[in-house]
Amino acid sequence: MNILLVYPRYPETFWSFRHALKFISKRASFPPLGLLTIASMLPKEWDLRLADLNVNSLKAKDLEWADAIYISAMAIQRKSATEIIEKARAAGKMVVAGGPYFTTEYDRIQGVDHFVLDEAELTLPLFLADLAAGTPQPIYRSADKPDITKTPIPMWRLLDKSAYSSMSLQYSRGCPFNCEFCDIVVLFGRKPRVKTADQVVLELQSLYDTGWRAGVFFVDDNLIGNKRHLKAEVLPAITRWQEKHKFPFSLSTEVSINLADDDELMKAMADAGFFQVFVGVETPNPESLAECDKGQNENRDMVAAVRKIQSAGLQVQGGFIVGFDSDPPSIFKSQIAFIQNSGIVTAMVGLLNAPRGTRLFQRLKKENRMLEDFGGDNTDSTLNFEPKMPRKTLIEGYRHLLETIYSPKQYYERTKLFLRNYNPRIRGRLPRFEFHHIAAFFRSLWKLGIVEKGRIYYWKLLAFSLFRRPKVFPLAVTLSITGYHLRKITEKILKTPISGGSGSGSA
Repeated sequence: MNILLVYPRYPETFWSFRHALKFISKRASFPPLGLLTIASMLPKEWDLRLADLNVNSLKAKDLEWADAIYISAMAIQRKSATEIIEKARAAGKMVVAGGPYFTTEYDRIQGVDHFVLDEAELTLPLFLADLAAGTPQPIYRSADKPDITKTPIPMWRLLDKSAYSSMSLQYSRGCPFNCEFCDIVVLFGRKPRVKTADQVVLELQSLYDTGWRAGVFFVDDNLIGNKRHLKAEVLPAITRWQEKHKFPFSLSTEVSINLADDDELMKAMADAGFFQVFVGVETPNPESLAECDKGQNENRDMVAAVRKIQSAGLQVQGGFIVGFDSDPPSIFKSQIAFIQNSGIVTAMVGLLNAPRGTRLFQRLKKENRMLEDFGGDNTDSTLNFEPKMPRKTLIEGYRHLLETIYSPKQYYERTKLFLRNYNPRIRGRLPRFEFHHIAAFFRSLWKLGIVEKGRIYYWKLLAFSLFRRPKVFPLAVTLSITGYHLRKITEKILKTPISGGSGSGSA
């Protein structure tokens, strides 16, 4: 059987990094880890191909070759997913779909023959058994959570690795916290399930054996959800492996802000080769944190926590939200002040939205405030519910926030503040410099230093880092390029007309 595994295209957003990737001649940030893992779970005698539409277009010859199309997607990829399904149906191909988008919205999606939902370790074998027997069912679901120590190594051979800036691995699923707006616990539960240390090392080795020598992103929604296992077994094993292989991988992941409470854990992560973490800061407004049950962020000096993580050698990327019921009119100014004072260079700010299945969705539905399904992109000036703050005020304030923090002056000032506080811990050999890194630097000299407005701030940052913090000069260049992407996306958002609303939303 010929199976075409198809990953839909992401729209152009802050998270696509598409404008930045052009500097290093890459086409996508990360590979479709879920589909690569699914590939390893399919019958060995089947022939498989991968079509990642973030890297290449969906070719007619691949559709003709395939007996069936297997597709996985997140909500933000819905437009591309719909187009893929329509093309597959027009070609007369069976469509099998799974992943977060289909799991939460399968009852609204047309054109799929078989939905293999929830976690594939449990539902895919059921589908495959029925398929072999000639009795496949329309929907496969399971309320149970699988033991992910049985999850196979992703099938890396399907990838053109040169198209990506980083590879991906997964250590755990689930999060101990239950933030009202988050669908992670809906999909994966509150009890973090983890892979063994040996399993993680085998996955690192499998990547190393393919010749990969660059970034690896641990896709866990909260890597430190099971701190005891991480500290006692997994991080020491990763460190030993990295030391043995002279630190071929620079690691990044997502964590909760309580990482700052554990000096031993921060040191262990830096020792293992982690250099960057994404943290859901959300808001500096205590009432809004209480509203969304973000208890791990409450009753703490979050700026101090961020700086403590930075000083431990971990760059902090931050997620921020505006649009909570408890947000005062001053929220936009306080968000700007927090972001600037914390030195979080890559500050991803979005409007609050309510994904299906979340506690926020259920609450707003009871309050008759839901308007439509969440499109997956919380940065495009759309809301899927009626906010308490007047809609126009909220969206205009959000746009002013973006325009401010991503303006060259504010962005480069924030970058300089971060580089002052940052204490990188470079272990093993120095980072590999390849041709595309050198090319990216010279492209930045032209694009950011000559062509773009605000170029004086670019030159000031390079001079500062070169003469005052030479150890982080490559990072200064990287962050300058990242800032260019963020400004381009902001410009696009600012040009988009504000959609209408239905009043203040104080129902």
